[in-house]
Amino acid sequence: MSNPPLSPAACYHCGLPVPGHTDFHATVLGQRRRMCCHGCQAVAESIVENGLEDYYQHRSELPNTADELVPEELRQLQLYDHPEVQKSFVHDEAGDLLEAALILEGITCAACVWLNERHLQQLEGVVSASVNYSSNRARVRWDNNKIRLSQILAEIRKLGYHAHPFSAQQQEVVREQHRRQDFRRLAIAGLSAGQVMMVAVAFYAGPEQGLEPATAQLLRWFSLVMTVPALIYSAWPFYQAAWRSIVNRRVGMDVPISLGLITGFIGSVWVTFQGEGIVYYDTLTMLIFFLLATRYLERQAREKSVEAAENLHRLIPAMATRLDAQQQPQMVALHELNVGDILLVKPGEAISGDGVVTQGNSQVDEALLTGESHPVAKLPGAYVYAGSVNYESPLQIKITGLGEQTVIAGIARLLDRAQAEKPRLARVADRVAMYFTTILLIAVVVTGAVWWWIAPERCFEIILAVLVVSCPCALSLAAPAAFAAAGSHLVQRGVLLTRGHALESLAKVTHVVFDKTGTLTVGRPRITSTIPFHGYAADHVLRIAASLEQASEHPLARSFIDMVPLGERLPVLSASNQPGKGIGGEIDGQQYFIGNAALNPGVGYPTMTAMEPGASVVWLSNTHEVIAAFVLADIMRPGVGELIANLRARRIAVSILSGDTASSVQHFAEVAGITDWQAGLTPEGKLAALREMQQRGEVVAMIGDGINDAPVLAGAQVSFAMGNGTQMARASGDIVLLGENLQEIDHALTTGRFTVSVVRQNFAWALIYNALALPFAAAGLIAPWMAAIGMSVSSLIVLLNALRLR
Repeated sequence: MSNPPLSPAACYHCGLPVPGHTDFHATVLGQRRRMCCHGCQAVAESIVENGLEDYYQHRSELPNTADELVPEELRQLQLYDHPEVQKSFVHDEAGDLLEAALILEGITCAACVWLNERHLQQLEGVVSASVNYSSNRARVRWDNNKIRLSQILAEIRKLGYHAHPFSAQQQEVVREQHRRQDFRRLAIAGLSAGQVMMVAVAFYAGPEQGLEPATAQLLRWFSLVMTVPALIYSAWPFYQAAWRSIVNRRVGMDVPISLGLITGFIGSVWVTFQGEGIVYYDTLTMLIFFLLATRYLERQAREKSVEAAENLHRLIPAMATRLDAQQQPQMVALHELNVGDILLVKPGEAISGDGVVTQGNSQVDEALLTGESHPVAKLPGAYVYAGSVNYESPLQIKITGLGEQTVIAGIARLLDRAQAEKPRLARVADRVAMYFTTILLIAVVVTGAVWWWIAPERCFEIILAVLVVSCPCALSLAAPAAFAAAGSHLVQRGVLLTRGHALESLAKVTHVVFDKTGTLTVGRPRITSTIPFHGYAADHVLRIAASLEQASEHPLARSFIDMVPLGERLPVLSASNQPGKGIGGEIDGQQYFIGNAALNPGVGYPTMTAMEPGASVVWLSNTHEVIAAFVLADIMRPGVGELIANLRARRIAVSILSGDTASSVQHFAEVAGITDWQAGLTPEGKLAALREMQQRGEVVAMIGDGINDAPVLAGAQVSFAMGNGTQMARASGDIVLLGENLQEIDHALTTGRFTVSVVRQNFAWALIYNALALPFAAAGLIAPWMAAIGMSVSSLIVLLNALRLR
């Protein structure tokens, strides 16, 4: 297309005459262009800044309306700046600080990740940018006052990648496209290798078996034709990755692979045209096939590592039933929902957003969120989470979070953070692989020079063998494959790794420290004893108490409400809440009171003795007498004793650091079998005690759940945050326990040690293989086809060993 003609006095953008008294200009295509108004100037500058300057070269006519002044692509990007559009994928952190979840298409290697992260982090207003290589998902945080999301997307486009808002369904479509493309490349390489290898049998037989020169030449041409599709189409990702490595001044493992393929092909083509000599089409096609097969399996393993988290997103339904102002149900799309809407969730349906049950009584399956296999009872006032499934009866739910504001989205953000942070062993592997690749390229030059001097006719063959056999693919896969497999395994059990170093640190733990409240204990009081007086039945007084507590907002009220189903509670009239004392109300014509002794001082209260430390008493009375006493206390979580025993069997020391009273901490420590405990500690005191342990050389794992645990969680070498704890604790924890089963702590320690063991095995195999293969190849003892098989098999061994962790 040619640019439409413009008169010298016409606006370069819209073509209208430029008024004589104006002076608007914009630099387009390297030249200073005149503009008719400030609007055209702003639009032209925006087009240039967003990397869409080619619009001016390829437009065939000038725009006629104001709407056409902006290229379609730029207008589409600007749509993402609209708050309603951002609702489903942008997390509002604080003020103008926003975080978006994006899918990044075109990511083929670690160099792509590095390039995008580095470029975005250099933009003014971008606070952070991280790309998850396993899921191709990017998370970008920016100051909306300094830069817009559309500008960030345009910058990504300028690098040659395509970014769009994250959607589990969209990502699955993209991933399926990549999977099909990878399989096509693998299939073509396999077909080429099969055909060329059959022909190669004749070359191996040689003239001794009757191969005539004319036939050999025909077979060379046939092999060349069959090699071209594999070398150009199937091997294209290797060339792309190698080029990016060179541009970014990083020597990646695809550089020697590409050099080997190109060198081998050029040499073989030269021999084909000469009509005599050895060709290596069989080696090249076999190498491409084996490499692609290994990477296809590695990609499948990486995708499996994030599959559990992606399954959470896919559980959220695209449609929901919303109740309107007249309480009539309406089917609406997910993006039409707002915080505060009331949803009707029928049995068997998934819940569309986080919320609070306002009406109904049912069981909800939260297995994929918490790893717990049993459904959880949900009564009015209970929290429910997006993606969980309602089982028994209809629930009405008031939405408190949608899209990026849900617990599922928070889990995804923590997973992305963990996978964006490379473990130390993975960083070591990358550095060793980079150094080894540099040494390999130097060795190729030296080996070539030596053999050119000793036996020039073997020089090409040996250079090709050295390039192929010593590619550090196995070394580069050694750590990432193992960590990905272990992470996938733990997520399925409700253990979420939020930091890259977590598994390595778990393998070194010598001391486990627990907070008490909410960690070793359930974290909220439970009714441990019901004591009725004056002939009242225990179940009857409990029904009265639960009925009264429905109107209370006190934290203890939930302990009573959870004990009595909604249908068994009694109607209450004239409920009156007295802060600091309790609540009163009329049931069946009788006035009742529940609370402390100050609520109804006119009756006599019996003396309670032999209560466990930390327990409290709630009194139920009528206008004449006390009719019941309820003893409430925090209770130990199931499985604590077994966990402590397992830790001691590993010779891991166990302690409690708590801010609670000494009597309460001592009681629970004795029940759990823990002899080392400290009570009455402030957050600073907990951190000081932790530092003292670390100074003695201990590697400490801290488990906590509250805001006051955040400093000590951050200070420990590795930390667990309970999934039902505060947001601050979860943000500070390296690992989040999504369920209630403390036995997963022991399993995580086992997995950490096993993972480090597997990584070390992979390192040992990769280093031994490369150390032996390089000198053998340089000595001319390994043929190129043997080198191709050896390198591929070494990578496959590393990958299969890592998959044992799943």
